Amino acid sequence: MNSLNRRLFAGLAFAGLALAATGAHAQNAADYPNKVVTIVVPFPAGGTTDLTARQIAAALTKSLGQTFIVENKPGANGNIGSAQVARATPDGYTLLMSGVGSNAVNHGLYSNMPYDSKKDFAHVTLATTGPNVLIVNPDFPAKNLKELVDLVKANPGKYNYASAGNGASGHMAMELLKTMTGMKIDHVPYKGGAPALQDVMAGVVPMMFTNQDLAFAQAKAGKVRIIGVADLQRNPAMPDAPTIAEQGYPGFSAVSWNAISAPAGTPKPIVDKLQKNIKDALHAPELKDKLLANGFVPQGTSPEDFTKFVSDEVDKWTKVAKDAGAKID
Repeated sequence: MNSLNRRLFAGLAFAGLALAATGAHAQNAADYPNKVVTIVVPFPAGGTTDLTARQIAAALTKSLGQTFIVENKPGANGNIGSAQVARATPDGYTLLMSGVGSNAVNHGLYSNMPYDSKKDFAHVTLATTGPNVLIVNPDFPAKNLKELVDLVKANPGKYNYASAGNGASGHMAMELLKTMTGMKIDHVPYKGGAPALQDVMAGVVPMMFTNQDLAFAQAKAGKVRIIGVADLQRNPAMPDAPTIAEQGYPGFSAVSWNAISAPAGTPKPIVDKLQKNIKDALHAPELKDKLLANGFVPQGTSPEDFTKFVSDEVDKWTKVAKDAGAKID
């Protein structure tokens, strides 16, 4: 076989393999799913991430006609479960409930991450967003953000703030606010958001950033006061609560988010099929209304848009952690 014929044969063979692979992926997508799909939640059962995952699993079970189950794999701020999915077979049958902590903030906190959120996942879609909210005890003298910043600056060392723990989204939100305002205020980490919130309501610690669902519920009950919402727009669940951005700090955003990701290499047709079904579920009235009532904004972004979003979030929170000197090793 002369060189021209060899090149022609090789080209035809490669084209045949490519067509076969494309056909296989298309067939995979057409048949997918044909067995149980596991959504790994890298946090304990009962939290916001877990609840959102179970709502999505129930919706996908209904729309795709195959069982989607949730498996909790907590540990190391979400690193253990996330690493498990990063190493899983990329066939669409092991998914990750990804989020701001495990897939963005952790990259700035841990020196040796067991996965790279920019490279080790096929990011399917951003599911929901919900802002952190700065709350204070009702007896705290500041009524708005300017008063709070002025008070803290005028009394260095007097005030502190609570968080759900080192590296929690509320911790990082306050560190970001400190860099923008010049406040010097000490961090009191708790082992979870519930005990931190209890101490803010009791006046043991005067303030904290917490998830909007907890903040809005306690504010409506008169147990805390909202100083500012950490999003660029007001939240429809509490439209009277001002944003931090509109109180003199344009661009301030510290949003918690939940999403679905898969191992890198998961066939694109499967990723696209999942994205479409998740988006449809999130915007169906029965789920959308529940989410909005608790301050969560349904999303359903394209895989491409979500991939860029993750990259931007990793860069943003890595810088915040570095500037704050926050580390977990």
